[in-house]
Amino acid sequence: MFAEPVRKKTAERMEAALEHLKRELAGIRSGRASVSLLDGIKVNYYGTPTPLRQVANLATPEARLITVQPWEPQLIKEIEKALLASDLGLTPSNDGKIIRIPLPPLSEERRRELIKVCKKHGEETKIHIRNARHDGNHELKQLQKESKLTEDEWRKAEQEIQKLTDQYVQKVDQVLKKKEEEILEV
Repeated sequence: MFAEPVRKKTAERMEAALEHLKRELAGIRSGRASVSLLDGIKVNYYGTPTPLRQVANLATPEARLITVQPWEPQLIKEIEKALLASDLGLTPSNDGKIIRIPLPPLSEERRRELIKVCKKHGEETKIHIRNARHDGNHELKQLQKESKLTEDEWRKAEQEIQKLTDQYVQKVDQVLKKKEEEILEV
């Protein structure tokens, strides 16, 4: 009864770490165009840094092309500036109404670098998951010391948290594998 809130909180922390990984990987360029690639870009909108999604319509009409159509035509220069300043290495071109961002094919070397970056994010996520397990186990130990949990309840709850940890580490591996396949796809 006392162990359930600890297990729930630990699971929520692990889920949050996994969701964070998914957002991070969405911003990493793979072989095909994705508007999530532009998620981190902020545009100077009347002196306020504003997410690109909030000032323009983003689309992927082709596999290797992203289009950005500003809602206000005078923003086109600011959007172009923000895209060039980003570390994505993209070259936007505009016709006065719409910005086209062609995505050149990735070289084999660049694909390998991107996979390394993905694995680094995956390792960081696994560390967060293990930290959540550690904190959960510590809380359980405290409850056991305060005589709110019996020895058996404590051991059982600890095993449940370990199972959760294993499940989330496996989910991280699945997400990484999927992203790696996406990056290697030619």
